[in-house]
Amino acid sequence: MFSLFSKKAVSYFSEAEQNLIVQAIRDAELSTSGEVRVYIESRCTYIDPVRRAKEIFGNLKMHETAARNAALVYVAMKDRQLAVFGDEGIHQKVGDSFWNAEVQNMLSHFNKQDYASGIAGVVRSIGKALETHFPYDAHTDKNELPDEIVFGK
Repeated sequence: MFSLFSKKAVSYFSEAEQNLIVQAIRDAELSTSGEVRVYIESRCTYIDPVRRAKEIFGNLKMHETAARNAALVYVAMKDRQLAVFGDEGIHQKVGDSFWNAEVQNMLSHFNKQDYASGIAGVVRSIGKALETHFPYDAHTDKNELPDEIVFGK
């Protein structure tokens, strides 16, 4: 059986860097009902990385969160492409300017080859936006999506 997704890290990040990203995801989700995922692959199969992020978002079933408040950080390492994609619930609250600013933040780190910190920082910023618009509720919140980094081809 062939799987589109893998949990195996392709030598892009050290174990410490992977832990930094996963911890950022967990920290971001502590104070919100929102969900954040990170997807890393070598090559972007589309010219537009936002289209690829949207496809992955659907494949990971991120649109199935109760409040439609999931966000995906997408990076194609070898093609040097990236995107941040949010579901309709969070997108309606923050708009295009927020996502574009987060991409610029990530690019500033990437230009210094500081990939893990750039991804972790964007995850934390998304977490703050989610906390503002979708605060944590101990009675109803559950972790709807895994926190691990997803590695594609």
